[in-house]
Amino acid sequence: MTSSLQMKLNDLLEKHGVVGASVAVLHDGRIDSAASGLLNLATGVEATTESLFQIGSITKVWTATVLMQLVDEGALDLDLPLTTYLPELKFAETTATEQVTTRHLLAHTSGIDGDHFADTGRGDDVLKRYTASLTELEQVHPVGAAWSYCNSGYSLAGRLIEVLTKKVWDEAIRERLCEPLGLQHTVTLPEDLLRHRAAIGHVQPPGAEELIPTPVPFLTRSAGPAGLICATATDLIMFARAHLDALNGLTTVLTTASAQAMLEPQADVPIASSIMGNAWGLGWSLYRWPGGEVIGHDGGTSGQSAFLRIVPEAGVAVALLTNGGPALLELFEELVGELLKNLAGVEFPARATPPAEPVMVTDPGTITGLYARRGQSVEVVERDGGFFGVMRIEGPAASMYGAEILFPLVAVDPSEGRFLGDILSLGWSPAVFTTLDDGSRLLYWGGRGLPKVD
Repeated sequence: MTSSLQMKLNDLLEKHGVVGASVAVLHDGRIDSAASGLLNLATGVEATTESLFQIGSITKVWTATVLMQLVDEGALDLDLPLTTYLPELKFAETTATEQVTTRHLLAHTSGIDGDHFADTGRGDDVLKRYTASLTELEQVHPVGAAWSYCNSGYSLAGRLIEVLTKKVWDEAIRERLCEPLGLQHTVTLPEDLLRHRAAIGHVQPPGAEELIPTPVPFLTRSAGPAGLICATATDLIMFARAHLDALNGLTTVLTTASAQAMLEPQADVPIASSIMGNAWGLGWSLYRWPGGEVIGHDGGTSGQSAFLRIVPEAGVAVALLTNGGPALLELFEELVGELLKNLAGVEFPARATPPAEPVMVTDPGTITGLYARRGQSVEVVERDGGFFGVMRIEGPAASMYGAEILFPLVAVDPSEGRFLGDILSLGWSPAVFTTLDDGSRLLYWGGRGLPKVD
């Protein structure tokens, strides 16, 4: 399979204009891999199967796995308040401080503002200092009332690992996962990445005609447990295989009970799509696709995108790591989609598209207004007979995408608050307006819930 996989990857990289990529596939108990393109446009270094890419938020599954190990060991109860283990923890709202549990963190249901990327230094106390900075975090929604993707919660989960293991998060990942699984091409720190052949991300700044190496090569260390692991596609598949082994009773780094618990749905995802899951477990995203159940996670850092999909019933897993290009999702859907269909009999659901005939919105006031959270806001406006979102971005993302982006919103089912938005002409994605039990309004966009503020 390796030669055909290599040829397919070569063809698709050229077709979709992707800088570089590495793919690994688990099937019939063996792993095949391929790599193509460049790791860095500025240096011309070629991608190989031993090249490390940033796996971004797939890191969260690793953090969740270590926490489930601690559950196995009796050191952690997922449903006790976090203050049981972190008595110094404080959020802006006292109720949240008292109520948030580890389960809330792993399932993205804590409601704490999820994109708090505070740079708290490079030392081994970085997560301790990060936890102290959470006192300023407001709630996006009440604890447990909804789902909203939360990076902040996973950095906090990393601090919990440190307290319970008495090891910094990086050491816990290495000693509890990398070493037992024989992962020799997986690191968590930029200085360790220097020992390997590594990819840099590529972006196309506003107004630029071509892709360039990203000016923001790494996230801050405080984001480690949420998104800083770098690995080869093969190492990522070896990690996935450990979960499959545990599900089949072949326990290595996790018990069967905990591996199964990670797949139990904790919350529905309002913006389910071919990319976002239908529900979230403990760490894993859960997909209900034609042909079977799929689990996985995606990761995105500055100019790098990573994808992992697993079909437990078939024992099949595919990891795709990329470092920039205009059509990464097309590459993902075409390559991974074909592999999963041929090897596991599951298919990608069709991408969302606007209705053939325009759908009228009888009460525009139910959606127009300003929705905002840390680092991002979306103002929904009605103009020229249609609806638009005006997204305003703060922080590093603004240098890559622009501080303000205008994008169209098209109604699908206004009575259910369902719309589609096309940002930067990258394709239509779900946008959902919803009302929570307490009467507050949320706009779900890009995986996040943005509360209405006017």
